[in-house]
Formats: sequence, structure tokens, C-alpha cells
Amino acid sequence: MTKRDLDIAYFVSFCIEQYKMHLGVSGSEVMDLFDRYGVTGYLADNFDVLHTQGHDWLMSEIDGFIKNRRGKWAE
Repeated sequence: MTKRDLDIAYFVSFCIEQYKMHLGVSGSEVMDLFDRYGVTGYLADNFDVLHTQGHDWLMSEIDGFIKNRRGKWAE
């Protein structure tokens, strides 16, 4: 695993932990949510931009990403 791969893995792990606290749910619930809406892939694919943002912005971004995905899949 490259250093970049490790950095991405740590970042995604950080987001999972932070989102767990943001919602007040378990880690497994966050993972189910992230899997259902492709959040983990989004975080990894956009690591270069996302990892430079602050905590509040990241939580808002993830909320918006999930909301957007829910809306697209409801149509």
C-alpha cells in the first residue's frame, strides 16, 4: 500500500468516525449508510480537495452528498 493509499484510508476512517458522532449513531450504521450511497468512494475519489476542508464543512458535504443521492434514487 502506498503512502497516498494510507492517507486516503486514514481520511475515510476519520470521516466515518466524525460522521458517527455527527449523527449520534454506531459505526456500523454509518458504514451501511456510506455503502448504500457510495460515500466512501466519493471521499476516496475526491481526497485531494476534501481532506483540506474543516470538520463542519466535511459533515455538511457528506450530508449534502447523501441527500443528493437519495433524491436521485427516489425518482
